[in-house]
Amino acid sequence: MSKVVQYLQTPTFRKNVIAALIAIVCIFLSVYVGLKIYTKHDESIAVPKVKGLHINAAIQALEDAGLEYQIDSVYQMDAKPGLVIEQDPEQGFHVKSGRTIYLTIITQIAPEVAFPNIKDKTLIEATAILKNHNLKIGDTSYIADIARDIVLDAQFAGQSIRNGRMIPKGSRIDLILGNGLGANEVEIPNLIGLPLNEAKFALSGAGLGLGTVTYDPNVTDTATAVISVQSPGVEKGLTSLGAKIDVTLSLTAPSPTTSEAPIGSTTVKPQPMQTQTNPPAAKPAVQSKPAATTKTTTNPPAKSTNTNPATGQKKEKENKSNSLGF
Repeated sequence: MSKVVQYLQTPTFRKNVIAALIAIVCIFLSVYVGLKIYTKHDESIAVPKVKGLHINAAIQALEDAGLEYQIDSVYQMDAKPGLVIEQDPEQGFHVKSGRTIYLTIITQIAPEVAFPNIKDKTLIEATAILKNHNLKIGDTSYIADIARDIVLDAQFAGQSIRNGRMIPKGSRIDLILGNGLGANEVEIPNLIGLPLNEAKFALSGAGLGLGTVTYDPNVTDTATAVISVQSPGVEKGLTSLGAKIDVTLSLTAPSPTTSEAPIGSTTVKPQPMQTQTNPPAAKPAVQSKPAATTKTTTNPPAKSTNTNPATGQKKEKENKSNSLGF
């Protein structure tokens, strides 16, 4: 133990301790200065604002500031492709030179989605389906068809699109809808003077429908009421298949005018006239039969007068001569 104490008291030990301390201080200073140089202490760059810029302009601004960048992309249907929507760190944040700035942009190539089945759907249903598939409705046009606001065809880029076809998200789809008027036109039947049940039957046979039914205030029994007014009337001529005819019922139907007579009588009045002309044609045939029977009745006396009439006449002459005394 005394030898250790004696060694610590020697000048050699003191020199070694001093040398070790100096070495430690030198190492610390070298590390401190090296880290300061490596980390560029007290040197910082404010991050420029690149959010809202196109990716090309954002890259140029970061390169001018001596910063690196890393890009990620997402898709938004209503955003401009290539637009920077996020940046990390934010604008004004101080960073070292060469720091990586993370950018999020709107992808320039939209992902594709399978086109859904919207044919024979209503416009409201088709709108909801397209929205759920990140698609937009473009132009809507109407064609003559009995179905109203029903999707008859869907077009993309001017051509009909089939179900399941892959198209970019956010694409505009043009819809062709039915106008509810129908492609064919039919003649408006004359309902004046008909009861309501017969009018319904006539309209159904013509491919039309019954619209608004109104009653005259004087009508007390609807079962005996007849149609006095119809809209549109027969003077319009033709209407679209499936159209509605509004009617008004009264106690009596108005008398037909000269302009309405030809229209109403074309299908009804000629038939009774033909049935009345048939009986006169049958009467001559009935009269000709008795004539034939009279001929048959006169023939037998002619046959029976071969001998009997002559002998009978002779007997009558003899009786007359005897009565006179000859």
